Amino acid sequence: MAIDKDAIREHVRGILIALGDDPEREGIKDTPDRVARMYEEVFEGMNYSNDEIATMFDKSFEQPGENSGDMVLVKDIEVFSYCEHHLALMYDMKVSVAYIPKGKVLGLSKVARIADMVAKRLQLQERIGTDIAYVMKKVTGSNDVAVIIEGCHSCMTARGIKNNGAKTVTTTLEGRFNEDVQLQNRLMMMLK
Repeated sequence: MAIDKDAIREHVRGILIALGDDPEREGIKDTPDRVARMYEEVFEGMNYSNDEIATMFDKSFEQPGENSGDMVLVKDIEVFSYCEHHLALMYDMKVSVAYIPKGKVLGLSKVARIADMVAKRLQLQERIGTDIAYVMKKVTGSNDVAVIIEGCHSCMTARGIKNNGAKTVTTTLEGRFNEDVQLQNRLMMMLK
């Protein structure tokens, strides 16, 4: 699916009119085009399925030695997304992704790229975690994946309750991370 910038321009112009502003006013006459270009960038992930993202970032290396059960953790990956309920910004998001290699390890930058691409959609924070876990399982061949996300939601901070201090934390635990309390505790200690 390609993002239709012409349709975005037209609809943003309509929103400006609906808000009671003049879309030809000097300060906003180029706003529809700027918004269309911004949306093409910030919603890039909408162009790809999870399987396509897995193919894009499937750069793994054979794991040296025996499968020791060592954990790989990439933490504090900064992403942002947009809530599908209000089209509101989800910001100050930090994603931590852990997995137990199964014969191969993923290039570390690919973990961050997966998180970034999955977030660049109309999303729910909970789904960002499950989408990242799905892609990670596919590219690593390991069912043992954990995704922890902490973020702020402007649908809570800028409107409605207007609670600026509220943060949302979600966890997606797959395989041994879901079953093994000791492994969960070890992960939580590493996240501190």
